[in-house]
Amino acid sequence: MNETLKTMHERKSCRSYKAEQITDDLLHKVVDAGLAAPSGRNLQPTYIVAVRSGEDIETMRRINAGVMGTDSDPFYGAPCVIVVLAKKGSRTSLEDGSLVLGNMLLAAYSLGLGACWIHRARQTFETDEGKALLEKWGITDDVYGVGNCILGYPDGDLHPDLEKRADRAYYIN
Repeated sequence: MNETLKTMHERKSCRSYKAEQITDDLLHKVVDAGLAAPSGRNLQPTYIVAVRSGEDIETMRRINAGVMGTDSDPFYGAPCVIVVLAKKGSRTSLEDGSLVLGNMLLAAYSLGLGACWIHRARQTFETDEGKALLEKWGITDDVYGVGNCILGYPDGDLHPDLEKRADRAYYIN
């Protein structure tokens, strides 16, 4: 099996992280993989915001947990959260943002990092506090949150192997 397919088959979600921050080099490689994702008509309507500021991550954690109605940590202690945003009004922005997130998850695994897609980015950045973060970060376009990619060094084993259902693929000749 080639390395790309091997990475796709072996990648697992990580839900336990060491406190140590990832290196700039690894972060840039993951972000670059996200930027390499295809987009409809090559419009590239997505934005990637790599957040390592403890204060900003804590704000996003609190908002995200509030959307779920809990006080648990939806980011599982990850020291880095990569937010994927997309321009409102772009017809393929959700799909384009999903490809960005998928590329980053695969890149992270290939680099020995743990990563996991965390939902509720849309709801987070619809709040006044979320909008204030966008303003603080210099995001002035009309955008919405597609998803969050939490990132860090895994603390222990990754999510256990889960059997993939074979009855989801159809071949029509």
